Amino acid sequence: MYAKCSSMSEARQVLEGLPTRNVVSWNALATGYVQTGEAYQALKCLEQMEIDGIRPDAVTYTCMLKACAMIRAIGRGKQIHDEIARQELLQNDTILCNALVDMYAKCGAFSEAQQLLEELPCLDVVAWNALVAGYVQDNEAEQAMDCLEQMQDKGILPDQVTYICILKACSMIRALEKGRIIHDNLVKHGLLESDIVLGGALIDMYAKCGALIEAQEVLMGMPSRNVVVWSALITGYVQEGEAMQALECLDQMQHDGIAPDAVTCACVLNACCHCGLVAEGEALFVNMNSKYGLKPSPECYICMVDLFGRVGHLEKAVRLAQEMPYSESLSLWHMLLGACRKWVDVNVGEWAFEQAVKLDKTDGSAYVLMADVYAAAGMPEKAKQIETMRIRNNAQMVK
Repeated sequence: MYAKCSSMSEARQVLEGLPTRNVVSWNALATGYVQTGEAYQALKCLEQMEIDGIRPDAVTYTCMLKACAMIRAIGRGKQIHDEIARQELLQNDTILCNALVDMYAKCGAFSEAQQLLEELPCLDVVAWNALVAGYVQDNEAEQAMDCLEQMQDKGILPDQVTYICILKACSMIRALEKGRIIHDNLVKHGLLESDIVLGGALIDMYAKCGALIEAQEVLMGMPSRNVVVWSALITGYVQEGEAMQALECLDQMQHDGIAPDAVTCACVLNACCHCGLVAEGEALFVNMNSKYGLKPSPECYICMVDLFGRVGHLEKAVRLAQEMPYSESLSLWHMLLGACRKWVDVNVGEWAFEQAVKLDKTDGSAYVLMADVYAAAGMPEKAKQIETMRIRNNAQMVK
């Protein structure tokens, strides 16, 4: 009970207080450690079991393999594999076989995982999914897609998890045609009708491949939509430099009754900044707090300071910098100094430089930018003074 409730210290005390301990009680404790992310503690349970003379079973080894996968303990995982093979536990235990493949895949030992898939009769789609996910995690997109063909050759039908991984692989290498084939298969088997996660993966694939019309068609054809699928489409438009389309999606999303999250807002703000959409960016920034109840992140503040600075609204940029609850970011002051250089505003530049030097007097970028502000204003002597200050403070030049 304590282990299932993540109260591991209490669970350990209960186990140690038992007059006799068996494999079931140890398995419960080890499983609890794995569920709470304490892989090393789980592996220590196996050592203590052996000291107590308690023989581990398939459940124990499944748990230990999960622990090894969590911390990429490939050496310990191989030792456990050898012990499992010695006890001939792999012949009919699908769960244990799957855990073994998953351990090798998550440790990046793909040849061992692949060999198991070829040798063991008890493996199912879960094991193949573990290998596919491992390849995707290691950015081996083409190998992941090869696994799909191997699965089908062996008569193993892919499931939603398989397709989500393969779609991610397609997006990684912009394999649009392969993604379209997957889309056709999903429609053919009716898998898109009720799986919003799978639909989101498909939208993300099309968006990252630049096929935004197809991404939008998938989204509009979904019976239900959430912030994740909308964000995938919006991110795609932003990546393609389509800020106005991203803003339109933001409006449509709200008409759907779905409020954007902080990540979506930050993404659209970034697009507004790069496209110079001041009014739209400012409105979104204000709405984050007043309309959506979101606390703008430091990145959002910096983005708005950059936006105001690009168009010469330095008073607004200064006001935001003063309001920013966490102003210990050199990037903020670099943005403002860059704007002062562009618009030749010495007063604001000196203030921003002062803030930057307070944070880090060895920050070479601040000195270079301030000297540039003075140079742009026709004040070469001031620029020389800044260079002297830089040398005195041992601030390194930016290469």
